[in-house]
Amino acid sequence: MDMLALINTNRMAPPIGPLALDYIAGAAGAAGIDVDIVDLSLVEDVSKALQDYFSAHSPQLVGLSFRNVDDCFWPSAQSFVPDLTELVSQLRNLTDAAIVIGGVGFSIFAERIVEQTGADFGVRGDGEQAIISLLNELQQSKRFALVPGLLWRDNGAVCSNKPAWPWPLSLPTSRTAINNLAYLQQGGQCGIETKRGCDRNCIYCADPLAKGPTLRLRKPREVADEVESLIAQGVDVLHLCDSEFNISRKHASEICGEFIRRSLRDKVRWYTYMAVRPFDAELAKVMRLAGCVGIDFTGDSASTSVLDYYRAGHRREDLASAVRLCRDNGIKVMIDLLLGGPGETPETLAETIDYVKKIGPDAAGAPLGVRVYPGTEMADILAREGPAETNPNVRRKYHGPVDLFEPTFYISQALGPEPARLVKDLIAGDKRFFEPMEELPQTAGPSTDHNYNENLELVEAIEGGARGAYWDILRRLR
Repeated sequence: MDMLALINTNRMAPPIGPLALDYIAGAAGAAGIDVDIVDLSLVEDVSKALQDYFSAHSPQLVGLSFRNVDDCFWPSAQSFVPDLTELVSQLRNLTDAAIVIGGVGFSIFAERIVEQTGADFGVRGDGEQAIISLLNELQQSKRFALVPGLLWRDNGAVCSNKPAWPWPLSLPTSRTAINNLAYLQQGGQCGIETKRGCDRNCIYCADPLAKGPTLRLRKPREVADEVESLIAQGVDVLHLCDSEFNISRKHASEICGEFIRRSLRDKVRWYTYMAVRPFDAELAKVMRLAGCVGIDFTGDSASTSVLDYYRAGHRREDLASAVRLCRDNGIKVMIDLLLGGPGETPETLAETIDYVKKIGPDAAGAPLGVRVYPGTEMADILAREGPAETNPNVRRKYHGPVDLFEPTFYISQALGPEPARLVKDLIAGDKRFFEPMEELPQTAGPSTDHNYNENLELVEAIEGGARGAYWDILRRLR
């Protein structure tokens, strides 16, 4: 009997490599467990792929990776939970194996997803050691209360163990379980992590809930070993998937130093997410020498009052400094804004957009609406504002009581009845901005926003040979 089958459930296009499954498969393999990957992202017929696999294999445990609960995009507000529920139902007809769900998206809504899908188990937090421990308990004493991060059923009730956030953090470096080269060719990039967790307290972010509220840093030599493994597979474009690469600054510099020592710049170019601070001339220089070609900064706003409300760790002048340092070092730069949150007004919008135009990044994301997650300060703000069902700041596409399990967004009522139009008028056709949309377009055409889900323009560009971060590919198309 095969021990473990891991299924990538993410069907978004362009396809994004199931990084977590690569790590989990590597850890399980190192523990002597036979592992198969069923990658639904790279197949055309999902039902056939599942039938073909389970007609020939009988795993004891089936693990489902659930990366995104929804597309986090107000105009579509598309939840992926119904598709996951249908997949679990399909699997029940194909196998008697226990089913466990994990992933970043799952971890935010773990109990609700286990209840709704009918899965046997869930893992909240890191999955590498939790899966190994779960398999051991299934084979032996079934002491599920001992498995870190596990959600499990006891007499019909869902029980929940403390999240799995192991420290110190060490991850497999071989990265050979999934077809990384196919993801480069079809998705334009491959991912790695240099750390997990986030110790910042931005009011809207769910990363501390899913990955832990403290920084868990990998050793630089381990990260570089992983990069070299990917290079050996033919991968030459990476995205560092940390919440913010420069938190901590010291660790970011040490990672770059190891890349430089191994001359990785000559073999791979990479992009990353970063906080606006800390970022200085020394770090910019060492990042460029290590192969960094693009940075997406969490800019949020250029209005002091909105930055204060968001609990951002930077000021507007830091945005200008970040752009200048990238320019000085030949690094492409994007400023990701978050428009329409608490305290946003037409005046703060104008202040932000005018300032970003002035400092001149290569690209600027201008999404409208803040996805509200339970357990964040945004959820508390919503609760303090009174009944959510009658709150004019709440935007949703479902009926009945407000339920944050469904895509629920906050857009400040101060922006008036057509907030997307207001933002577009302020942008005034500046091609550096990815504009918001109020509704989805009726026909396909060039994209003005940067929602990557089912972005046909982006898919076609990658098929034509474009590589890199999605914002950078879309920027070049313009």
